[in-house]
Amino acid sequence: MKIGVFDSGIGGLTVVKSLLEHQLFEEIVYFGDTARVPYGIKDKNTIVRYAIEAVGFFKNFELDLIIVACNTVSAYALNEMKETSSCPIIGVVEAGVLATNNALKDKDSNILILGTKATINSKAYENALGSLGFKNLQAKATGLFVPLVEEEIYSGEILEATFKYYFNQTTKPDAIILGCTHFPLISNSLKKYFHKNTILIHSGDAIVEYLENNFDFDTKYQQAKLKFFASENPDALKNIASKWLNKSLYV
Repeated sequence: MKIGVFDSGIGGLTVVKSLLEHQLFEEIVYFGDTARVPYGIKDKNTIVRYAIEAVGFFKNFELDLIIVACNTVSAYALNEMKETSSCPIIGVVEAGVLATNNALKDKDSNILILGTKATINSKAYENALGSLGFKNLQAKATGLFVPLVEEEIYSGEILEATFKYYFNQTTKPDAIILGCTHFPLISNSLKKYFHKNTILIHSGDAIVEYLENNFDFDTKYQQAKLKFFASENPDALKNIASKWLNKSLYV
């Protein structure tokens, strides 16, 4: 299978990493809208317009599937993208909700949802989890984590201070939904801050779980072909991909 992965910037590379680790696809085409990132502070109409333009970009390739790695786009624009796409589209919010439901058998579990301002304001996770019977939901917009990750600050005093700023009044969660694809890169620090037994719901792993539950994968691809595109400075995207994916990329 040949798939496209769309993100507002570089965060979706954490989803690509999960896809590569599970060897599900023969070719992955990644598009990051780096010229207009971040989406998390934009209004719905703008997010929808940008998302539809991304579908248009992917029409240059013969794809079997598109994965929307951006939680904000998944929350606001997935239906509009599906209406204009010639191939199926899957978003990380739906996958994250499924993964949370599978991981937590107790509907009274305390769940902390982290994301950008736009994702949190959409209440996409809260509404979906509430419909499944989960009652104890906390949601926090933690947008400061995005620039910290992009500065490669994954631990240390600055991140600890940011945790205290956001979580000083937060009930200790049983599970944390990492509702932004940047956040898995600080997952070890989050587990240390809260509790090592706290379950983390990672968008990349959630997408893999969703795919394996809904599609038949008869072949494993040990060496997927990778293509990276960005609306601005594609070389910077490729350099970050090399670091985050821990491999040399010839694209």
